[in-house]
Amino acid sequence: MKARILIVDDEEIVVRSCLRILQGEAYEVESVADGWEALRRIDESSYDVVVLDIMMPKIDGLEVLQHVKERHPEIDVIMMTGLSQIQTAVKAMKLGAFDYLSKPFDPDELKLVVDRALEQRRLLQENRSLKNEVSSKYRFENIIGFSPQMQTVYQLIAKCAPTNATVLITGESGTGKEMVARAIHYNSLRKEQPFVAVDCTALSENLLESELFGHVKGAFTGAVSSKRGMFEVANNGTLFLDELANIPLSTQAKLLRVLQEREFRAVGDTKVHSTNVRVIAATNKDPEAMVREGTFREDLFYRINVFPIHLPPLRERRDDIPALAFHFLRHFSEELERPVPQFSEGAMSLLMTYDWPGNVRELQNAVHRAVILASDSMIRQAHLASILHVAPRHDLEVPRTSEDLKRVKKIAREKSVEDIEKLFIHETLRRNTWNVTRSAEETGMQRANFQALMKKYNIRVRDTEPGSAEDSD
Repeated sequence: MKARILIVDDEEIVVRSCLRILQGEAYEVESVADGWEALRRIDESSYDVVVLDIMMPKIDGLEVLQHVKERHPEIDVIMMTGLSQIQTAVKAMKLGAFDYLSKPFDPDELKLVVDRALEQRRLLQENRSLKNEVSSKYRFENIIGFSPQMQTVYQLIAKCAPTNATVLITGESGTGKEMVARAIHYNSLRKEQPFVAVDCTALSENLLESELFGHVKGAFTGAVSSKRGMFEVANNGTLFLDELANIPLSTQAKLLRVLQEREFRAVGDTKVHSTNVRVIAATNKDPEAMVREGTFREDLFYRINVFPIHLPPLRERRDDIPALAFHFLRHFSEELERPVPQFSEGAMSLLMTYDWPGNVRELQNAVHRAVILASDSMIRQAHLASILHVAPRHDLEVPRTSEDLKRVKKIAREKSVEDIEKLFIHETLRRNTWNVTRSAEETGMQRANFQALMKKYNIRVRDTEPGSAEDSD
């Protein structure tokens, strides 16, 4: 789409010159000779850039500029001025003009300043679009889950987001604590300000203190220059402290001071810095138990635990598994540019019965792997091999007598052997890029015997699609 430019000048020779310079493939150029007509056009249509003369009858360029910036602040205005009007041009810059050109100007000068204005406009639009995309991504409505437990979480996010309350998010690893923290931030009044995350497990005590509060040059060995801490970087925004329970007691005391006094000192510095940061913390441990054990400060716990939110493990909200699985399925199918497959009944049953110790993160990884392995429109149990060997078998009956026990044990042994054989064939083929001959050689089996085992479980390698191995689940 061509950039739209409006030339505003009462001198016909200047207008003709500007039109000749700018008209072409890149721009759609219009002109008017009157400031009031220019304002009418701008109100009725959309322009990217206005090239505006300062000295005009009826209404001068400065007044037109003021009206444009009040009504349409997104439009860039370039002022044209005579050499004797430089001071006026500087005033125009203070009123919001993008730049000014002194008459007479070269064609390249006009093209250059217009291109710079359009480039700045493009960058601002991209930045705005990215911010909107991030904000949209972390709207709490987009956190997947319809279970009663997650409905409670949504209500808590909605209540605390517009406030400045400190939030403590608890839950097992992989339950989505950072996702919730970001949802709180991007639905708060601080959403235009930074969201800064710090992993409190990844750094030693000294490095963590420097990461949080910063340090001055020479504060310790290796501090060859001063460094801003995250409390300064996140000022006016949100600081997310992930795995808060791993912070050493000595650093906990300094963190408490920041939360109480809203001020801190960088490592090795005597100057006190103030900060306006909202703190959201998360942990997969029980902080109350740590308080009782003496490994977490009680006063810090109460200061952090103003608004607690607990995320349930996935095994306690199994009704959410299908929605999450299909969400990840669509995402990875799009990312890998593959047709969106479906889950077989057996595959979905496996997803529903598995306990997911790694929670949502583990489910995400399992679906990602399955999309890579699947070669047609169906994800089957074999594509979920990473969880097959530990999934409980709910398809076996519970024995009532000793004879039943023997029979069920025999069935269980047979099922286990089947699962192991399926995995054996599938993983061998995968390692050998689905070449049957090489797979048989690697295992020490005759090719015919290897093929017989493949046939037993209906595992096929299609000639037209190497990388396809399926079972009939």
